[in-house]
Amino acid sequence: MGLAFFNSVIILVFVLVGSILISSMLAYVLNRFKFPGNGLVRNLFLFATLIPGIAMQVTVYKIMYNLNLINSMPGYILLLMGTDVISIYIFIQFFTNISVSLDEAAILDGCSYFGVFFKVLLPLLKPAIVTVIILKGVATYNEYYMANLYLQDKTTLQVVSTSLYTFTGPLGSQYNLICAGVLITMVPAIIVFLIFQKQVYSGLTAGSVKG
Repeated sequence: MGLAFFNSVIILVFVLVGSILISSMLAYVLNRFKFPGNGLVRNLFLFATLIPGIAMQVTVYKIMYNLNLINSMPGYILLLMGTDVISIYIFIQFFTNISVSLDEAAILDGCSYFGVFFKVLLPLLKPAIVTVIILKGVATYNEYYMANLYLQDKTTLQVVSTSLYTFTGPLGSQYNLICAGVLITMVPAIIVFLIFQKQVYSGLTAGSVKG
C-alpha cells in the first residue's frame, strides 16, 4: 500500500499540473482568439465526449504499444494527461467572465501573449483551477481500468486502485485486508478535504450565480 500511495501521488501531481496547463491554455486560445475553425474545434471536442471511451481502447492500446509506453509510468501519466473536455469548458466559462480589457492593458504595457496568460489571467483562474483539481483528481485517484491495463507490472507499478486486488485470488478473498485497505485509501482524501474545504466550496460555487 505504501508503494501504491507513492505511485499515486506522483501520478496525481504530474496529471493535475499537465491537465491544468493544457486545458487552460487551450481554453485561452479558443476564447480570446477569433480564427477560422474556432467553432469547429469546439464542436469537435464536444463530439468527442459522445464517443464511449471503451470503443477507442483498441486503437489507443495499439498507439501505446507502438510507442513502447505499455507498462510505463510516463506513458500512463501521458495517457491520463490527455485533453479533458470538461476542464476546457470550465476554463472557457471563466475566461468569458474576465474582461478583455485586462489583456489589452497588459499588451500595452509590453506583455506578450504568454505574459498575459501566465502573469495576468492564470492567477485569476484560481476558482476554476480548484474545480478542475477536484474533478480530475478524484477521477485519477479512483481510476482502475487503464491502470490495470497499462501498468501490468503489479510489483513496482501498483496504484491505490489496483493494490486492493492483491488481496483477492483464485482460492478466495481476504475481506478483512480489503476492508482495511479501503479505509486506508479514504484517509488521504478526507485529510485533503478537511484542509482545503474552504477552497473546495468556493471553487464549486464560483460563477454559479451572477447578479
